[in-house]
Amino acid sequence: MFTARKKIAKEKGQEPDSFEEQVAQALFDLEATNQDFKTDLRDLYITSAQQIDVTPSKNAIIIHVPYRLLKGFQKIQQRLVRELEKKFSGKDVVLVANRRIMPKTKSGSSKARPRSRTLTSVHDAILDDLVYPTEIVGKRVRYKMDGSRTLKVCFCPILVEIYQDHCVCEWF
Repeated sequence: MFTARKKIAKEKGQEPDSFEEQVAQALFDLEATNQDFKTDLRDLYITSAQQIDVTPSKNAIIIHVPYRLLKGFQKIQQRLVRELEKKFSGKDVVLVANRRIMPKTKSGSSKARPRSRTLTSVHDAILDDLVYPTEIVGKRVRYKMDGSRTLKVCFCPILVEIYQDHCVCEWF
């Protein structure tokens, strides 16, 4: 018998919490009831889900997916996010791939770290996942006197008009 447990894959020895099971159940229900998603969601699963507060009155759901399945999720992301936002009313839904940050190599080590595993590269890729349907065309870093930094992100102006209501936040 198929259950929602097949829609979430945790690392060995870990059990999903109740919120992750709710998200997995929502994905399973979409696959079972919606013919548009039946073939697309068959081989897709998530690794974790968490709920965060964006502002005091607004929440967001971050769904972590395996990196190798990201393209499959992105093919149906707009429809999937719309349906999940209906199920979890009043919450924005964002899909983010799991990526690994490797530590810096030692000076005597012969193993080279791939560029895609550096801290900066992983953070840039996560930012691209957060704003997926739109493209980032520019970034500006503002340094304040107290040492804090603010990253200002500029989007493609044509796509911003289309996806204006799906933007979680403007400043990172």
